[in-house]
Amino acid sequence: MARRGAGTPFVLQLSLLLLLQLGGTLGCASVTVGSPIVPLGSAVTASCTIQRELCHGLEQGRIRISWMLDNKPVAGSQRQGPGGTEVSNLTLPRFNHTQARLWCCVEWNGTKQRVGMAEIRAGYPPAKPLNLSCILNLSDYGLTCQWEQGTDGHLPTSVALKCAGSRGQAVTGCTPRGGHSRCTVPRRLLQLYRQMEIWVSATNALGTAESEHLHIDPMDVAKLDPPTLQSIQSIPFQTDCIALAWDVAWGTEHMELQCELRYRAPEDPAWALVTGIIGRAGTAQRCGFLFGTQYRFQMRCRRSSASALASWSEWSPGRNYTTHEKAPTGKLDAWWGAQPAGTGGQLEVQLRWKAPGQREANGRVLGYRVTLSPRRRGRDPPTLCNTTHTQCSFSVPAGTRRVYLSAYNAAGESAPTEVVLLERKGQPLAGLQAVPGGERSLWVHWEAPLAPVIAYILEWQWVTTEPGHCSACWQMERDGAATTALIQDGIEPFQLYNISVYPLYEGTVGVPIHTTAYSQQKAPSQAPKLHLKRISKSEAELCWEPLPVEMQNGFITSYTIFWANSITDVASATVNPSLSSFVIQGLKPSTLYKVHIMASTAAGGTNGTSLTLVTTVLDDTEIQFLFLTLGLVFVVLIVLLICFQKNERMKEQLWPSVPDPANSSLGKWVPAAAPQEPLQLLAAREPGPAAISTVTVLEGEPGKQPGKEHPALAAAVPALPRPYVRQEGPGEPVQYARVGGAGYRGQRLLPEPAPRFYENLRGGGGAGDWGFLEEPPATFPLLQGLRIGGAEELHE
Repeated sequence: MARRGAGTPFVLQLSLLLLLQLGGTLGCASVTVGSPIVPLGSAVTASCTIQRELCHGLEQGRIRISWMLDNKPVAGSQRQGPGGTEVSNLTLPRFNHTQARLWCCVEWNGTKQRVGMAEIRAGYPPAKPLNLSCILNLSDYGLTCQWEQGTDGHLPTSVALKCAGSRGQAVTGCTPRGGHSRCTVPRRLLQLYRQMEIWVSATNALGTAESEHLHIDPMDVAKLDPPTLQSIQSIPFQTDCIALAWDVAWGTEHMELQCELRYRAPEDPAWALVTGIIGRAGTAQRCGFLFGTQYRFQMRCRRSSASALASWSEWSPGRNYTTHEKAPTGKLDAWWGAQPAGTGGQLEVQLRWKAPGQREANGRVLGYRVTLSPRRRGRDPPTLCNTTHTQCSFSVPAGTRRVYLSAYNAAGESAPTEVVLLERKGQPLAGLQAVPGGERSLWVHWEAPLAPVIAYILEWQWVTTEPGHCSACWQMERDGAATTALIQDGIEPFQLYNISVYPLYEGTVGVPIHTTAYSQQKAPSQAPKLHLKRISKSEAELCWEPLPVEMQNGFITSYTIFWANSITDVASATVNPSLSSFVIQGLKPSTLYKVHIMASTAAGGTNGTSLTLVTTVLDDTEIQFLFLTLGLVFVVLIVLLICFQKNERMKEQLWPSVPDPANSSLGKWVPAAAPQEPLQLLAAREPGPAAISTVTVLEGEPGKQPGKEHPALAAAVPALPRPYVRQEGPGEPVQYARVGGAGYRGQRLLPEPAPRFYENLRGGGGAGDWGFLEEPPATFPLLQGLRIGGAEELHE
């Protein structure tokens, strides 16, 4: 029972869902809307009615109706309808969806169940089709029309091409497929050689729109095949006229055709068009062509009686033709430079000229000839130069003032142009300026001089590190009243040009004036490389080499120096472009700095590589003063040392003279008996004075005089004991006792021996210095009873 009871709600829920769904389909709920298709943004009304008896499982209890627009809940109102129905009304004030589903839902067991639905679409009326045009194909005589669709209305739209004959009955000529905007009306629906009305109709649920109506004869818009050019020739010879012959397309021989001819030379910017040609004539003439020039010709036709909407045939395949040549005409623009030759009274002339234009060349120029005199009938003057180039250098006698220049082609030679070699000593222009005219052009402006000018010569040269010369970089302005000219030949962006202008007067040439200009500028290609010229504790002088003109890419407006250490912010200074060095001031001593330079033009700047420098601790003057002071101190010390060595009085005060014990009278006594105590010596070379604390005195024999010894005793002298020496302490002074009289008892006097070795305690040696006996003399007497350390003297 428990399991059965537990499964009952699930079965009930499942059955209710099925019943609700079936009930919604069978009439449990009905949803109605005011209109299933509405204009976009307009209001939408809907109503949902629930019938209890048809919705199984909802017979008891209250029914709650709710709405959902797609998956978004929307609020509606609910009331009780007739016959026990529940009714909910919904109003959407602004429907902004192009397509959506509106669901009616009921609540059961805490969940929303969808019981009814209505689909709503919104959009706009169809837009008017535009630019309708039609063409009749003569192969099957079908009328193909095309147009442009208007704005998308977001609703299903049917489009049809309508046509009406002379009877006024409109029929659907064709319907486009696949969303295309073109279709073809079959021959059976057309009335040839009669006016027909054709238009496009677009219809959706919100309305209908039509294009402009065309009123045409289908034959007027027939697409004809192009004619074929058969021949082109010049007539008569030595004129600028040509004659053309053509054949019309097959199937159009019986039609009155109107044709057009177009032609152009390779260097022409656009086609030249000839209209009003009668197609059935088959021939036409045209004049005004240039001699010795290649042209390309094309032709097309249409029905003469066609309206303005009629279609032209395609252009025929092109046909080339070159007109015959004629001797060059006109004068050549020439410019010269002259200077005396080294020897022989000759004049070196550099002559330049401009090639004639296409209209004056009358064909392909084969070369140029320079002579000293004009050509006369039956006589050729001497030729100075014969070249295919537009420049020539030659020598003439110093008095020559005129030469003659002519051009020639296969048809003949032009009349000579007189070139007068005038001196350049006339009045110069009052002012000159050049500004960019474009990326590859320059405008030159000048102030005209007071004297009347015949023409102007403009020269320009590309400024480079290595000198060069452009022979074609010049032009002549023949208008003497002009004050401006445009230079276009050979101008490149980011390059510096030097421009010169010469005024040409009657009988002389003016002195030129010059200016420089760029057609376009940009930032320099690189910045100069910094070098350290001088550095101190608070200043650093930097220098750099100016940028090569090829790297500048414009006029250098300034150099900017940046420097910074690891603590402070970056500091900078702007330097005039004419300078090539700069002194940074206010630096800290013994500090590392990083420095770089930026070169700038009007179009931008470029940074250079960084230079690392360290300021000094002292300035140069301080270092010099320090070294000078140390030198003076050293010199003073040396002088003082020399003075101390040379001045005996000063030496005596600092190092007093001490008697040598080996030379005292005490050193000549010989003891009669062995000493009671052995005399101890300091270690050899042991520094510090010795102190004697005990002296033993031996008595001598009576009757003996000091200093005399019996000869027999000389060989029997007993071995003398070493002196007894006791050192009280290092650094204590040693005082010697003076022994007077003629000796003591028991003492025998011996000859005074010289000391074997004496070493100065100070290391200098010599009498009067403190010292000690490394090996005392054998005759040195032993002293007993004498205490050295006071001022006591011993007497017999």
